[in-house]
Amino acid sequence: MRLARIETPDGVVSGEYDDGVVHAGGTTYEVGADAELLAPCDSTALYCVGRNYADTLDQMDYERPDRPDWFIKPPASVLAPGSSIAYPAWTDELTYAGELAAVIDERCTDLAAEEVDDAVRGYTILNDLDALDQDGRTARKAFDGSAPLGPWIETDLEPSDLDMTTDVGGERRQEANTGQMLFSPREVVAFLSERYTFRPGDVVSFGSPANPGLVEPGDEVEIWYEGIGTLRNTVVQG
Repeated sequence: MRLARIETPDGVVSGEYDDGVVHAGGTTYEVGADAELLAPCDSTALYCVGRNYADTLDQMDYERPDRPDWFIKPPASVLAPGSSIAYPAWTDELTYAGELAAVIDERCTDLAAEEVDDAVRGYTILNDLDALDQDGRTARKAFDGSAPLGPWIETDLEPSDLDMTTDVGGERRQEANTGQMLFSPREVVAFLSERYTFRPGDVVSFGSPANPGLVEPGDEVEIWYEGIGTLRNTVVQG
């Protein structure tokens, strides 16, 4: 099942997405006609893991971590699918990164790996934008609109063996499989839950495969994950 949040004349509505329409409370909304997709969850925080693919470590000359390496993006970083990515005036190096992300379904903490599936609503896609020339991860990654998210949540998905691609301006930039992760999605969620109490709608992303790279105004970024779909956003001058 695909769960979506939409903006309608009746306000924000959540329901089941199916082939361009959302069914909610007995009403059907056509996306693009009488509704627009929003980010698929309302998050209090986005917990983002880095350095989680061996190829990325080799490309960036990072040391292999002994445990997940993470940072946090605030709710203001979330950007809806299809919305324009505003290229910040204060950076000259904006990069994309196509990531699988879990959406938490219930308040929870201190999970064992085998408890994670019951605590996760499903999976979606995150574009972890990074202003690479800024100092420190917070300045680089935790700005307004730095986390395009969506287009919906897929509730019936095994996250451990999914193909993915990222295309920028029609050019293939990333191609990988989630089986190449150093720490599996279940391991990451369990690890972070030892340190944080998750709230419904919170997001945990699992890092980018190799070849995160620069974008420029005018570029359309398309991130596809098997079993979920495609997150599309176009970069515009901020």
